[in-house]
Amino acid sequence: MHVIAVAADYDGTLAEGGKVSPSTVSAIERLIASGRAFILVTGRILSDLLAVFPEAGLCSAVVAENGAVLYRPATRERMRLGSPPPEPLVRALADKGVQPLDVGESIIATVRPHEITALEAIRDLGLEHHVVFNRESVMVLPPGVDKATGLRAALAELRLSPHNVVAVGDSENDHALLQAGEWAVAVANAVPTLKDIADQVTAASAGAGTAELIHEVLRDDLAAAPARHRIEMGQAAGGSSVSIPAQGENLLIAGSSGSGKSTLAVGILERLAQRGYQLCVIDPEGDYESFAGAIVFGNAQRAPTVPEILSALERPDAQIVVNLVGMPLQDRPAFFLGLLPRLQEWRARTGRPHRILVDETHHLLSPDRQPAPTVWAPQLTGMIFVTVHPDSVAPSALRAVTVAVALGERPERTLRTFAERAELPFPHTAPVALDAGEAVIWRARSGEPPTVFRMAPSEGDRRRHRRKYAEGELPPDRSFYFRGPDGLLNLRAQNLMLFRQLAAGVDDATWLHHLRQGDYARWMEQAIKDPWLAEAVRRIEGQGSLSADESRRLVAQAIEERYTLPASESTI
Repeated sequence: MHVIAVAADYDGTLAEGGKVSPSTVSAIERLIASGRAFILVTGRILSDLLAVFPEAGLCSAVVAENGAVLYRPATRERMRLGSPPPEPLVRALADKGVQPLDVGESIIATVRPHEITALEAIRDLGLEHHVVFNRESVMVLPPGVDKATGLRAALAELRLSPHNVVAVGDSENDHALLQAGEWAVAVANAVPTLKDIADQVTAASAGAGTAELIHEVLRDDLAAAPARHRIEMGQAAGGSSVSIPAQGENLLIAGSSGSGKSTLAVGILERLAQRGYQLCVIDPEGDYESFAGAIVFGNAQRAPTVPEILSALERPDAQIVVNLVGMPLQDRPAFFLGLLPRLQEWRARTGRPHRILVDETHHLLSPDRQPAPTVWAPQLTGMIFVTVHPDSVAPSALRAVTVAVALGERPERTLRTFAERAELPFPHTAPVALDAGEAVIWRARSGEPPTVFRMAPSEGDRRRHRRKYAEGELPPDRSFYFRGPDGLLNLRAQNLMLFRQLAAGVDDATWLHHLRQGDYARWMEQAIKDPWLAEAVRRIEGQGSLSADESRRLVAQAIEERYTLPASESTI
């Protein structure tokens, strides 16, 4: 990942005994000198923090009161992110003898064992406040406020993405903080439950552990860290997931026209966007202009400009499509080669866009337009190349590819062509015949052979799929027939809605007859063409102890989870 900011807790993570050592301060200074941000996220009341940590001015932002207060050290401005402490609650705690009792701008802080008294007072007053623990400390906070909400507010002001943040903590109230970043780190002295959810545990404790983490960030941007977040592309035989890291690896999608390249590419983009990763799609032919939620620059009458693209990328949540249709065909490669180094510069500063998709790569990065080293940085990652002809793509781009997917006829030939152009050894592979919706993936540097998988549909395809199979009418040869153990019935279900209705009404013997033969999963895989649903139903069929009613309920639930549409689209 590209680390742009480190977000750290204070007590027990940055400080020991309330103080930060000079060596830890020095590590923070080196992090800032590298162009990265340091964000402090603490449960302390702001005035208390500033009294014990005079170096708070080093921070790009301080989130205090466990997410309820945002402080800008550069301007000394503060913003309350939560509601003020309810006076009746403060009085109730004081009347019950709770000591110490510290009241901040939003937080009420005390120590164990006063959490019971606090919970009783919250209940008696009918409040929605919640109690958070930090070892022996007890904090009462407004609803919806925690370290994650505070960090997100700070990142929004700094125009940074949480997908470029490493979060580090030590205690119970740091769970939300660690889950809000792209990489979660617990210092060696952290509570066991925090270590359990962390991606990494430092060798050293407290401030020394945070300094250790900063050293690793400065050394190689956590290059050895395994991908925490992955994007599904589909499923291989047996139901195992086929995926790529959300960030990092370069992907090639190659195949003939109409083979499903766009379906796969759009599905990947949709899942990235849903998780908040920023995308930039280079679209020479206007195929992505309807991508949901994207800002599209350029149309048939107007070419895009580099300044407007970079301006839009300032918003971490913006998804960008660069439509080149309005530009003369011969000018498009030069425009792209002029834009790419600007995107690299932007990514060096912000870590974004997280993914850059280049459609029609064979046109924009052809061998006769070999990018200069100043344009094509060897370390450029996060690329998705989509092409009909991998042999017509500049070798420097192909050599950067780590994962290749081939579709259409003779996919093994497509992969072999890629391997030759990228100067990679390609394993002997027999000819592969793909069914509709299938592709072959090859992790080019893993030593593993290519693998066939069924592509996960894009949301647009999924909606069409749902309508067709949930409410449409399958032909007789693809319908399901409830016939029963003696073949006396002939009840036809030409879609999933009718299947559910008939399943609810047939006798137990008929239902169990088909269940024990595996007929339901077989139909869903072969006729409905949904391997995910088929696998879920196959697991139900394998549970021989289930009654007819129990298995009916589980099969119906599996169908509903996958095919029930929003009310505006279906009444299933």
